[in-house]
Amino acid sequence: MKALMYTDRERPLRIALFSGNYNYTIDGANKSLNRLVGHLLRTLGAEVRVYSPTSPRPAFAPEGDLVSVPSVKIPFRADYRLALGLPRSVRRDVEAFAPDLIHLSAPDFLGGAAQRLGRDLKIPVVASLHTLFDTYLDYYGLGRLRPLVRRNLWKFYGGCDYVLAPTTAIAEELKAQNLPAQVRIWARGVDPELFNPARRDDAWRLAQGFDPNRPVIVFLGRLVMEKGLGAFAETIQRLEDAGRAPQVLVIGDGPARAWFEERLPRAVFAGFLSGETLAKALASGDIFLNPSTTETFGNVNLEAMASGLAMVCAEAPNTRALLRHGRNALLCADQPEAYAEALSQLLLDGEERRRLALEALERSAAYRWTEILDEVVEVYAEALGRPSKVSEPFAPEARPLVRRQGGAAEPQPASLPVL
Repeated sequence: MKALMYTDRERPLRIALFSGNYNYTIDGANKSLNRLVGHLLRTLGAEVRVYSPTSPRPAFAPEGDLVSVPSVKIPFRADYRLALGLPRSVRRDVEAFAPDLIHLSAPDFLGGAAQRLGRDLKIPVVASLHTLFDTYLDYYGLGRLRPLVRRNLWKFYGGCDYVLAPTTAIAEELKAQNLPAQVRIWARGVDPELFNPARRDDAWRLAQGFDPNRPVIVFLGRLVMEKGLGAFAETIQRLEDAGRAPQVLVIGDGPARAWFEERLPRAVFAGFLSGETLAKALASGDIFLNPSTTETFGNVNLEAMASGLAMVCAEAPNTRALLRHGRNALLCADQPEAYAEALSQLLLDGEERRRLALEALERSAAYRWTEILDEVVEVYAEALGRPSKVSEPFAPEARPLVRRQGGAAEPQPASLPVL
């Protein structure tokens, strides 16, 4: 694998990565990108130069060499910035770096300009899909723009040589557009040394004011409306109205925190947590409720699974890629009454709660970062015309469905076991 990272001139492979948010605000996309870059640097010896909007107070230190590009705050999401393109000075920096491959992670002005630069330089362009931006529009009163935005997304991804989709369902949707780009799968991983049930801390639970004899429902994520905050709050209200008196732990922060706190006055808001502190808080819960329908993969689901929580999630393409209803999760129609019914069952039935948690924990073992990041390296190798064990293009029609009692399982990436 390491040999793939060297050019014919016997220097390390150079990758130019373009991101809309590499480290100024924490989200699942930039955590995955930084992990990828760290893997390329330390494991494979590649050279990576990253071009992204930046902030005077970044959320964390970046992996690789970070070059700031001009940007402005997004009006309705001031915690994020919009890159304005590729100015001449930055273009000269890219040309001086002389990348062998360009990796795009956002279909914004910067990504489009970098895509055109890759064509000018006659080098492969690989894009990773992290967000289906059109799914956010309804939360900001812009739903009428969804068809236009989606057409532009397909045009952008079709202009790349390879597209890395996070799940089979999204890969199939890309293939259905008959795009000229080759589609591959880049799932996400979890660190089992950090996220595991042994992190559970009963003393920490008690310090938060939780009754040790009653389950705790957990929310983890950025506090923004598109994460399903409205459905979560209404679900908890339904449980309270039914006399369930749920205990709720909210982990995360964001612009909608005040709105969320007002609607969950009895919940414990732990704020933004990271590292071992996050792992301890998450493992100290019992049930993970994720009503978001806008995720492309859902890293938080995988972290909760590895932490030993029983999973209750919206039935969506990303959750179906990880979980199966009744086997290792309860997947619900995106309605508060459906979530409340599932939670009521698990609040009362400790044995079922523990069974689902154990099944989810076992499923999470299939997602290890090293193997998953190596799959990205192999796509790079394929794009550069080098031998790779991943040589067959994604072809959902060629992958047999594995049938189980009650229905057909979706096809899975080759490196992951079929559910």
